[in-house]
Parts: sequence; C-alpha cells; structure tokens
Amino acid sequence: MANQPRIKSLAIRRFRGIERLDWRPDAGINVLLGGGDSGKSTVLHAIALLFTPTNAVQVLETDYFNRSTGEGFSIEVVVDIPPEVGIADFSSLWPWEWDGSAAVLPDPEVEKEPGHPVFRFRVRGTEDLELVWEVVQPNAEIVALSTGLRRRIGVVRLANDDRNDRDLRLVTGSALDRLLSKGNLKSRLNKQVADADLSSALLADETDALEALGATFEKAGLPHDLELGLTSSQGLSIGALIGLLADKGGVKLPLASWGAGTRRMSALEVAGVTEAASRLTVIDEIERGLEPYRLRQLLAKLVKDSGQCFVTTHSPVAIKAATKATLWFIDAKGAIGALPTAAIAQQQLRDPETFLAKLPVIAEGVTEVGFLRFLLRDAFVAAPEDHGIRVCDGGGNESMLSLLMALRDAGLMLGAFCDNEGKSTGRWRSVGEALGPRCFQWQVGCLEANVIAHVADASLFALARDSEGASGERLRTLADRLNLQAKDEASILAACGTPEQRFLKLRSIIVAAATGDKEGAPDEDTAKDWAKHSRRWFKSEEGGYELGRKMVELGVWPKLEPQLLPFVNALRAALGQPSLAKGRLRL
Repeated sequence: MANQPRIKSLAIRRFRGIERLDWRPDAGINVLLGGGDSGKSTVLHAIALLFTPTNAVQVLETDYFNRSTGEGFSIEVVVDIPPEVGIADFSSLWPWEWDGSAAVLPDPEVEKEPGHPVFRFRVRGTEDLELVWEVVQPNAEIVALSTGLRRRIGVVRLANDDRNDRDLRLVTGSALDRLLSKGNLKSRLNKQVADADLSSALLADETDALEALGATFEKAGLPHDLELGLTSSQGLSIGALIGLLADKGGVKLPLASWGAGTRRMSALEVAGVTEAASRLTVIDEIERGLEPYRLRQLLAKLVKDSGQCFVTTHSPVAIKAATKATLWFIDAKGAIGALPTAAIAQQQLRDPETFLAKLPVIAEGVTEVGFLRFLLRDAFVAAPEDHGIRVCDGGGNESMLSLLMALRDAGLMLGAFCDNEGKSTGRWRSVGEALGPRCFQWQVGCLEANVIAHVADASLFALARDSEGASGERLRTLADRLNLQAKDEASILAACGTPEQRFLKLRSIIVAAATGDKEGAPDEDTAKDWAKHSRRWFKSEEGGYELGRKMVELGVWPKLEPQLLPFVNALRAALGQPSLAKGRLRL
C-alpha cells in the first residue's frame, strides 16, 4: 500500500444535514451507500472542505445544521501523514499517537511500534459565516492549518455536478497545478500573457476609440497609455483560464469540454502521475458519465493506485465491481455502519441491487423469490419494485442468516422470508427480534412442505402439472422414488400403500421430490439423482411463482393467510401504507 495520507477517523458536527457523525474509514476504497438525503455527498464534501487548498471558500447558511449558525459546525479528522508529504517542514506541528481507535497523547515511556505520526486537523464554520482551519496539538494548543499543508496533502474531488474539469486546469491546488507548478510557472505564464500584443487585433475605429478613451483618462489625471491585455480578477486567475487541450478530429479542444466520464477519467490520470504521497480522492456518484466497462476500469485503477478513496454510488455495476472496497451504509439519521466483506461478498456479486433498494426483502432461495413475487404482486398500491422493494435471493439458510445480521447491524431496513431448519436458533431469534414481523420464518419446515401440507388429497396430482399442463417429468420423479417403471397416476397411487395410507404417503413423496430429499435412497448414485428432482418441481424462480399460483388455485391460501398476511402488512407498514384486513389481499 503506497505511502499516502490516510484519514483514520472523521467527526462531523452540525454540518449541512448531519448533526453528528463519527466514522473510522478503511485505509483503501470506501463506498458509501444509503438513501436519498442520507448524507453520503455531505461526508465527501466535508473531507474536500477540510483539505481545500485555498481560503477563498464561501460558506452559506445552508451549510449549518437546520440553518442554525449560532452553534457553528465542525469537521475534524485524525490523519496519518507519511514523511513523503514533507510534514517535517512544518516544525511547529506536533504529532499524536494512534491507539487503534483514537488519537492519544504520546507516552515517551512506552516503546512504540514503527508507524506514521497522526495529526488532528479541523475546520470550523463560525456564527459569522466564516471558515477557520485549525490544527489541534497534543498540548491542547490550537494553531492554524495552513493552505500550504493542505495543498501538500491534496484532495482530488470529482463532484456530481459539471465542475469536474477543475483538476484539468491550473487552478490553485488542482491536480494539474500540483503536477506542473514546481517552479514559478504561473509567474512565467502571467508574463507571457502580459507581453501578448492584443491591440493588433483591433480594427481602425476600435483603435481610435481606445485612443480617445486614453485622452479622456489623461485629462482626468488617470493612467492613460491604454492597451488591451488579459487580466485576472478577484477569484479568477490567469491560471484558471489555462487547461489541457486534446486532439479531436484534428482540432485541439479543451478537455473541459469533453464528456463527463472522459473528464473524470482524465482528472484521475493527471492526479495519478503527481507525487504519490499527496493524494486523497473523493468521487461523488462514481458512475456518472461512465459506461459499465469504463466504470469497472475506474474502480480497478483506484485499487491499483492504493490510495484512500471515498466514493458514493447508486449503481449496481459499481457495487458488483467494488470487490476490493469496503462498503458502508448511512441511514436516515446519519449513522454509518460497515457491511462486512465476508458476510456480504456473495450477495454483492449475486444481486448488488440488494444494497440500493429502499426495502430489500431477503428470500432464502430462488423458490422463495418466485413465491414472494407472486404473493406481493398486488399487495401494494403499485408494483412492489415501484415502491423500492426488491426481493433478493439470499443463497441458502446459513448464508442468508449471516447476510441478514450484517445488513441489520449496518442499519438497513429490510425484510426476510425463510425456512425453519431448526439450526442457529439463537441467531435467528436475534434477527427476528430486530426485524419484528418483517422477518417471516415457518414454524417448522420449508415453503414447499407448508404449502403442500394443505392441498386436498384429491388435488395432490394437480401439483405435478406444470405451468404448461405437462406432468410427465414430475410423475417420473415420484415413480423413481417408488421404484416403479410406470409413471401414470394410478400406478403411483397404488404403490403408495393401502387406501388409508396412500394419500399420506403420496403427499410425503411429493414433498420429498419437490425439495430434493435424498433420505431413503438405496445408493449414492440414486441419492444424487433424487437431489436433482427438485429442479423438475419448484426449485426455480418460475417454480416458486407457480407454487404461489397453485396455493390459490388449490384452495390453500385461506389456511396460510393467518401466517402470511402479518408479514405482508409489516412490509406495507415499512412503506407507510395501512394494513390489509383478512380477505383483502387479492391473489
């Protein structure tokens, strides 16, 4: 990992929409997720404001929490600064020690492990709408945080507006400025511009008008030998007018006029060839202007650069590609929680939209996904997807449980729909207590068993008819389990035992085939074949939807409604919709 500044902790107080936030980001790429107005962009702007290379920054009343300027706001970081930044040049600054969670006073009596010093930097917004940059010393002394040091650390900021060309121009503190301004480049440019003869471009009458103006100035006792030349005004330097040009169809055009994605990629390339020790990167809505393949390239570049990076996104492509990043979730109250890589990695690849939905509902497997899509299709005013509900495949009981616990701890509002395998009961209980009725778990067994248990005896063979009315493949699985050559309904029913037992046996055989149960298989090869039987029944998203439809067609819904309706109503309540009474859910 390259020697670059790294923020160890960030504390925000009363800045914009965030009243209080404390965060210890990862040393690499940090991807911030969360709903609209949760504060993701505010966190990035806070970092950029603290390390801005100029004091000419305007602060507005809206930058204060609830527009209350009386209390002010503050943004404070503990930052690890490697020697390459040149912190030794600022001899008045004294370091703290990092104990793993906070900056603490150095203890000369304790032998220290090798590491970089850390410093506490802060920017405050005063009640007079002014900004004050400060360094908090270990002796409680407060000294100024100079623009020189802020420039040394440097922030490459790609915002979500149209100002992404800043690092492609010679603006103070930009990536291009840090790359080229090693000597007195701006002075030389200013002299070159001042020496340019612009008056030669004037027409005769324009020259006469300028000379007449000079004569008027002379009579008034003002400077009067007038010429035209480029000048800089307050807030706008000559350097800001100078930027990179690139060839496009034989014409040199400013890179600032190219597309948003090209500007972003170009700015990062410029930053990448500056001194590696002086760069933090903040990118708001990283997907903006980039095709999926270029978005993946950009994330791969950020990983390769090995710097600390702060990113927001609403793109499932970005989340799926960010396998080397740490994902964080910011809730509506500004609290930030980590999404542990080990617990979410499979879901990140399988269904990245899980982390972007307003209400993700984690289903145990593909059958449950299809069943829920049937169950919920008319449970809301509009389609569930239009309300921000996403039904997600959780990848199995144990995988789903770890995912639920990670999402719960990070602060996501979510739902769950799962089997009861009788395992990890304590962990399931804790998830159920946290989610309340939004967590549905069968009292015992699985989805298929609970639906099939309520199908009337006379309708059991109707389960074998698929969505196209065919039943041969499913009847074949039943015949195999009964060791029959024939696969007609009469032969299968006869093989199930006496009239008193046959429907009980038939029901259990159907459940076993539908779930791929291997119990009772005479040998290992047969067990492998039986395990595949579920694919011919409901073990697919389409099969789960079919099972839901059969639940209604075969009269099972009234028997399951007391269990399932509270779950549906809990999802409705999470979206601010009233509960449905019994019999009001149209299926």
